[in-house]
Amino acid sequence: MHKRRVSNPIAVGTVTIGGDNPIVVQSMTKTDTRDTKRTIKQIRMLEEHNCQLIRVAVPDIEAAQAIEKIKRGIHIPLIADIHFDYRLALSALESGADGLRLNPGNIRDPKQITAIVHSAKERMTPIRVGVNAGSLPQEADPKASVTERMVEAAMWEIGILESLDFDLIKVSLKAFDIPTTIEAYQLIAPKIPYPLHLGITEAGLPGPGSIRSAIGIGILLNSGIGDTIRVSLTAQPEQEVIAAYEILRTLELCTGEASLNPILVSCPTCGRCEVDLIPLAEAVDARLKTIHKRVKVAVMGCVVNGPGEARDADVGIACGKERGAIFKRGKVLRTVEEEDFLSSLMKEVEDV
Repeated sequence: MHKRRVSNPIAVGTVTIGGDNPIVVQSMTKTDTRDTKRTIKQIRMLEEHNCQLIRVAVPDIEAAQAIEKIKRGIHIPLIADIHFDYRLALSALESGADGLRLNPGNIRDPKQITAIVHSAKERMTPIRVGVNAGSLPQEADPKASVTERMVEAAMWEIGILESLDFDLIKVSLKAFDIPTTIEAYQLIAPKIPYPLHLGITEAGLPGPGSIRSAIGIGILLNSGIGDTIRVSLTAQPEQEVIAAYEILRTLELCTGEASLNPILVSCPTCGRCEVDLIPLAEAVDARLKTIHKRVKVAVMGCVVNGPGEARDADVGIACGKERGAIFKRGKVLRTVEEEDFLSSLMKEVEDV
């Protein structure tokens, strides 16, 4: 993994992004922001999944004003997502939003942006310059590539913010196309000192969307680029948070309480497997979800190779015909009968 890009840290409410701070996981509510009861309920559920920042849509003044009530019912910072009408940003700030997301593709009047910046500056509220490949400024150079136009749009708005002596800035450049997204972040990273928010926009349903996000976000994080992430899925928001933390754990970038979750190592099974391994692995995974400790557990389908292939697991089981070997860090402890596979393995997990 490359050394992480240096960025100027900014505080979004109680959460600091950038610098040498851990990668921050965020999501966005799927509820109507004006329905404060449902929105608060969804955010509280996300808090239970260790979501650190939440963004809400602000389509009108009623939604902007609802932020004040929502914030009273949650514990994590709230970011207002603003498009088209700059007055919504002003109202969201008055309602106590901890951050703004502005799209430079659809708020183009420098005077309107200036009004937002003055209000944000008074409150020390950060602004994310959030570029989407699908909503780029119409006046962009038609000969430029999508990547170049994305970076140009971000730099245009950053220039306005900097001219107003405002540096509480975070930047994102999202596209559905992974190479375009990666190239855009790589292009802008050396140009600015601000934290970068990563994501693959409109990634899709949980299966393919998680894969697309893991590839795009993972490549960037592994190259040292990125300070906060959101996995955008057509699914309930907790699935976004779960996928985000899985990306961070895979890259060994996960810290805090979320890093304590167990890790399951399981073989894909093959012709050597003499037990129905998939249900066993699923049962172990379900039991591990109730444990909040850093433990690596292996479920392997071959007695011969299992302990060797998963030697770095804290505990594991290598299954054979009707019997299996319980092992700990590559060393076999004992053998157990098939009906005891799950209970014996979980007892060792609990002991660890």
